[in-house]
Amino acid sequence: MKRLMPVYVVPAAVFISVVMGGGYGTGREVVEFFTRYGLLGGLFGIGVSACLFSLVLACTYEFARVFQVYDYRSFFGKLIGPFWICFEILYLLLFLLVLGVVGSAASTLLEQEFGISGVFGMGAVLGLVIVLVYFGRQAVEKVLTWWSIGMYGVFIAYFVAVISNDGVILSKAFSASGVEPGWLQGGVLYAMYNLAIAPVLLFSTRAIASRKEAAMSGLVTGVVVMIPATLFHLSYAVGYPEVLDKPVPNYWMMSEYTNPLLLAVFLLALLGTLVETGAGLVQGLIERIEVVLKPNEGESLGHFPRAMIAIFALGVGGLLGTFGIVSLVASGYSALSVGFAMVYIIPICTLGIVKIVKSSGITQSLEASPERG
Repeated sequence: MKRLMPVYVVPAAVFISVVMGGGYGTGREVVEFFTRYGLLGGLFGIGVSACLFSLVLACTYEFARVFQVYDYRSFFGKLIGPFWICFEILYLLLFLLVLGVVGSAASTLLEQEFGISGVFGMGAVLGLVIVLVYFGRQAVEKVLTWWSIGMYGVFIAYFVAVISNDGVILSKAFSASGVEPGWLQGGVLYAMYNLAIAPVLLFSTRAIASRKEAAMSGLVTGVVVMIPATLFHLSYAVGYPEVLDKPVPNYWMMSEYTNPLLLAVFLLALLGTLVETGAGLVQGLIERIEVVLKPNEGESLGHFPRAMIAIFALGVGGLLGTFGIVSLVASGYSALSVGFAMVYIIPICTLGIVKIVKSSGITQSLEASPERG
C-alpha cells in the first residue's frame, strides 16, 4: 500500500489535472473530439483514446525509469538525439495554446456568471498559478493530486444530477443518434495532443522502480484519464445537439439541468482546475530550465526565478486567450497533433522500446559477467 500513492495515484493525478483544465473542466474538447461524431461514435473515439493513452504512457514511464530522465529535454535527448529540438518547439507552441485556453475559459466563466471583467478574471487565475508554482515541485504535486481527486467527486455529482432529469432516457437518446464519420480520427487526435504533455510531467514518476510498475502506472493513467470524458459525453445526450455550439459546454449543462448549489461548487472547482492545469505546465517548463541552469541532481531554482518564469509564460498565454476558447481548441490542437505523433508518439512506441530492450540486455550481461569470470 505504501507504493500505491507515489507510483500509481500521483502520476495519474498530475497528468489528469493538466488535461482537466482545458478539456474536462470546460467540456469544449470533449465536444470537439467526441460528441460531435454522435453519441455512440463518441464512445468509440473515447475507447480509442484510452488504448493509446495506456500504451504510450506505459512506454514513456518505463523509458524514463530505465534511463533516469525526468525532464523533457533529457528524455528526448536520449530518445531522438539531436532532433529533441523539434519537440521543444512544438511543446512551447502547445504550452502557450493551453494557457490561452485556460485564460479564455476563466474569462468566459467569470464574465457570464458574475459579470466580472474578462481581463480581471483571466489575470486572477493566472496569478494563482504563479503563487502555486512559487512554492516548488512538491507543492505542485500535492495540490494537483488532491484537487484532482476532489474534481472526480464533483464530476460524478454532476453526471448523476444531469442524467436523473425527469423525462430523460439515455438509451433513447443514443438510439436516436447515429455514428458520424471521423470518430476514429477524433479519438486518435485527442490522445496525440494530450499525450504531448506526458514528458513534461515526468517529475511525478520518479517513484516508479520496476517495469511492472511502469506498465501498470501507464495503464491506470490511460484508463482513469478517460473516465471524465465518458461521463461528460454521456451527459451531453441530455442537451444534444444544442451543446455542440456552447463555448463552455459544462457550464451550460449545469445551468440548464442542475441546481444552483451544484453549479456554484462546479464553478469553484473549475477555476481551481484551470489553475492546476497552468501550474502543471509551468512546473514542467521550470524542470526543463533547471536542467540547464542547475545541472546537479537535487538543485533547483529559487522562488523568485520560478515566479519570473511563470509571469512571463502566463503573460504570453493570457494574450492568446483573447482569441476565444472555441477557435483555440478547434484550430490549434488539431494542427499540433500530427507534429507530436512524429516526434514523440511514434518514436517512443518504436525506437523507445528498442532502446529499453537493448539497455535491459546490457544490464543483464553486466550483472552476469562476474559469474563467468
